[in-house]
Amino acid sequence: MPTTTAIAAPLTPPAHRDGNVLRWLGAYTASLVGDSVYFLALGWSAQRAAGPTEVGLVMAAGGVPRAVLMLGGGVLADRLDPRRVILGSDTLRCLLILAVAAAVALTTPTIWLLVAVALVFGAVDALFVPAVGALPPRITGPDQLARVTGLRSLAMRVGQIAGPPLGGLAMGLGGPAAAFTTAGVLFALSLPLLLTVRVRPLPAPTEDAPARRTPREDLLDGLRYLRRHRLISPLVLAGAVAELCLNSVLNVGMVLLNAERGWGASGYGWIVSAFGAGAAASAALLAIVGWLPRAGLMLSGSLLVTSAAAVGLGLVPDLWAAVALAALAGLSAGVFGSLDNTLIQTASDPAYLGRVTSVVMVTMLGLSPLAYPLVGAAIAIWGVTPVFTACGASATLALLVLLGSPTLRRAELPRRRPAPAE
Repeated sequence: MPTTTAIAAPLTPPAHRDGNVLRWLGAYTASLVGDSVYFLALGWSAQRAAGPTEVGLVMAAGGVPRAVLMLGGGVLADRLDPRRVILGSDTLRCLLILAVAAAVALTTPTIWLLVAVALVFGAVDALFVPAVGALPPRITGPDQLARVTGLRSLAMRVGQIAGPPLGGLAMGLGGPAAAFTTAGVLFALSLPLLLTVRVRPLPAPTEDAPARRTPREDLLDGLRYLRRHRLISPLVLAGAVAELCLNSVLNVGMVLLNAERGWGASGYGWIVSAFGAGAAASAALLAIVGWLPRAGLMLSGSLLVTSAAAVGLGLVPDLWAAVALAALAGLSAGVFGSLDNTLIQTASDPAYLGRVTSVVMVTMLGLSPLAYPLVGAAIAIWGVTPVFTACGASATLALLVLLGSPTLRRAELPRRRPAPAE
């Protein structure tokens, strides 16, 4: 039957057994570890060259071009093969960081050299991030995107865990020059793997498709597509509200919570580790299972649990209760982020996915930092408990956006189906 043939078509291999996906994952992981090593080397070089204020300037500098140019990076990812954009970005990052390593080895870097490096690196990142988001639907089938999202999240955790010790080891053996060299080599390692990744071309445009547009027209067309899409629009809006309300309190707020409770450095380490372990567990679950039922409602439920855990963190006086709640918050936040990302990727027309990804990343990178000083100031005035409670309660606005969309409430992930009997 025609309907059977249609739904049985995407019989791609499971993502964790697909060599094409695994080559992409290896390249992406090497690049993420390189990112972590680079940031450590940059911060260490800055503190050797100047004081705390200048260190903050260097570390924040890369965020400006990243946020400003991200939408343009999404247009480029959709106009070109996203794999080529990633290859070009990693090549530029490799050359930049190896040049910095040589400069640091030959002379003491000035603060302005480091600022310039951070600005260029941030600009290249603005091209890299949307292309990474646009690539998965071009290398695997829709029914495997949930697994790819889980694998990608695990790769991010590997980068966060492995990068700092590796950078610290390189720093101890050869100083900042060795750390920058290590980061450049990791970017270089991603290139041969990316070259072997097979990317499916986009469907040929129909005869009535509009003529080639300018980049500005492509950007406006992508924004209109996102605004009119009944599933993607509420997903992006809810994700932005959740990031604004919860990300700041689960980052800046955690530090101040630990200080107010007097749990010390080890207590903070336990809380952060528990959150990371919960997020890693959710990523592993999605990578193994590959499909979750009632994705739209589960997305809403995981956001509710994360909000409740954030409120609970501000209320509990005991360290181990806070550790347990942090693990729960990490687990539920990981499920929310993975489902949100997977639903966006499966619902998006691949021709628009770079622009959609760029908007999502701008809301994450642009909105969350704005709330950091506000949360810090609010905790200084009112204390931890009221602010954690207010932020957790405010996140229910995102829940209202999700539940207010009938399309989202009914949303399901594509499911792998057996081939039809002949």
